[in-house]
Amino acid sequence: MEKIALTTTPHNCFFSSTLPKTSSFPSPFASNHLHALPLSSSALTNHRLRLVSRNSASCRTVKCSVSEAAEPLTASEKRQLKRRADVRNIAIVAHVDHGKTTLVDAMLKQTKVFRDNQFVQERIMDSNDLERERGITILSKNTSVTYHDTKINIIDTPGHSDFGGEVERILNMVEGILLVVDSVEGPMPQTRFVLKKALEFGHSVVVVVNKIDRPSARPDFVVNSTFELFIELNATDEQCDFQVIYASGIKGQAGLSPENLAEDLGPLFESIIRCIPGPKIDKDGALQMLVTNIEYDEHKGRIAIGRLQAGVLEKGMDVKVCTSEDSCRYGRVSELYVYDKFSRVPAESVEAGDICAVCGIGDIQIGETIACKVSGKPLPSIKVEEPTVKMAFSINISPFVGREGKYVTSRNLRDRLYRELERNLAMKVEDGETADTFIVSGRGTLHITILIENMRREGYEFMVGPPKVINKKVNDKLLEPYEIATVEVPEEHMGAVVELLGKRRGQMFDMQGVGAEGTTLLKYKIPTRGLLGLRNAILTASRGTAILNTIFDSYGPWAGDMSTRDQGSLVAFEDGTSSSYAIASSQERGQMFIGPGVDVYKGQIVGIHQRPGDLSLNVCKKKAATNIRSNKEQTDGAAKGSQGKAVVVALEITIADGLHVSKQIWESAQPLENEILYL
Repeated sequence: MEKIALTTTPHNCFFSSTLPKTSSFPSPFASNHLHALPLSSSALTNHRLRLVSRNSASCRTVKCSVSEAAEPLTASEKRQLKRRADVRNIAIVAHVDHGKTTLVDAMLKQTKVFRDNQFVQERIMDSNDLERERGITILSKNTSVTYHDTKINIIDTPGHSDFGGEVERILNMVEGILLVVDSVEGPMPQTRFVLKKALEFGHSVVVVVNKIDRPSARPDFVVNSTFELFIELNATDEQCDFQVIYASGIKGQAGLSPENLAEDLGPLFESIIRCIPGPKIDKDGALQMLVTNIEYDEHKGRIAIGRLQAGVLEKGMDVKVCTSEDSCRYGRVSELYVYDKFSRVPAESVEAGDICAVCGIGDIQIGETIACKVSGKPLPSIKVEEPTVKMAFSINISPFVGREGKYVTSRNLRDRLYRELERNLAMKVEDGETADTFIVSGRGTLHITILIENMRREGYEFMVGPPKVINKKVNDKLLEPYEIATVEVPEEHMGAVVELLGKRRGQMFDMQGVGAEGTTLLKYKIPTRGLLGLRNAILTASRGTAILNTIFDSYGPWAGDMSTRDQGSLVAFEDGTSSSYAIASSQERGQMFIGPGVDVYKGQIVGIHQRPGDLSLNVCKKKAATNIRSNKEQTDGAAKGSQGKAVVVALEITIADGLHVSKQIWESAQPLENEILYL
């Protein structure tokens, strides 16, 4: 009897129309008959669907995706490598705001990591102050839970595209990922990025459709869109046959169907144990551990974190630290830790396959290998994608230098920037044209903004230039970075947003309705320099209702000149202290950055002009005092301004907004003192 299978070319991914009856967790596409999944118009143009006849001997059965390593192994290596059944190493990846950190909270609570009477704050994995203030994950972090005698090492990762280097780095430590997708939005730009990297590593994937309790949830569309994404990313047959779990992270429930959720996350844990393989190790081989993360402790010094690939690591062991075959040094492991529940626990020894933390090697770096002292060999180093945006950091030369910061010299600035490179692999620092200038390159403006905010909180005082894209020249042709931008906007504001993106050389390639709220999803391919300052402009055009997400796509031909600024700057006319009388009359010229009682200096930017070109203002002017008693209206003028209008509260901008303002000022070709954002 012949079986019918649906095959897509050229990727050779198919689903059998018959399933093994012993499977307790059916595939999301399983049924008694063949389903043709609806593909988008773009997918249909790239993939030709055809039905083929396969006999029972050649047809594959559906199972959880477990892909082997991409590199072929010799017969002796295959005999040596074994899988540990008592350990699972997973990373939870998702687009920003799709609920992965909330899902981790529920997993920790249901595995009794905390006492019943213990107070636990929300998003406990976001332990950094900046993460809690912004509500996003910036740094990847480790924890572990135990479920039915199986230790599950969990790594929570950032969801924003600017921190993609964190995701690329930790994928060396795991064998599988939980791909969390919102039940309404579906796969987003960062979903595509992290999934692409995971598939390149050959990792197993369990898709978690989160926030299934939302009123406008559309799980069928999300699963089909995720399947299309797998095909577009050239996934293997086994990887395309992914397990789907429907969950509500905030309620702590999961199930195999959206209508029938269990009372806990049991189905999710069972799928992790069943569909994600244990680590493949060489227990009796020479010691090998790739350092993928670094933490610092005031008492223990630098702590290296990674997964033990082969051998056994013991406390007090002498090891060899390798960067390449010709560059090795020796060290000793003074302290050894493993992750147990929500803390690091001291251990005497660690077997291959587990994730551990090593102390005692003071100069260890990310990407180096801790190997056997006698016969150890280095593992391949970690590679991340190149940065696309750069900014100039320099010492503060404004008249107000030294008023706020503790570290103000170029030596302090240099040491701090180069220390950032020890942990942040996706960032680069180069010396600038002068001795006190440094060029910092990152994945995006948010990537560099987080560094700026951390440095300001640490007491550094410096100034930064406007963000610029990093161009390339290939065959005498100028290339610039392009990104994929997705914008969710209500239909009534769609026209203004489309016009704004068009002015910035954006090219629309997809448009579709989302949910039942009258929201439209726009997808654009746009130069990175067109995105600088775009977020605030889109929020203004849509009255704060639009949501913009971007992800790096590729380098393409130079798109030509574009106008991103049609407003000038308001510049202080003289040194002094701003007064309410002067600001009341100045605010008619545009939006003010300062309020009354603020010290300013000549040439300082104090606002945004409502018209093109710059305008000098005297924001320090005081109302002339006379010996004639004024009436009430004239007296109020000192506080309200000559026109009797109340002083508007100064426009407060974040550091990220300030970078966009400085970028726009730069493009207006203003004098040098107006081109720098002082911090």
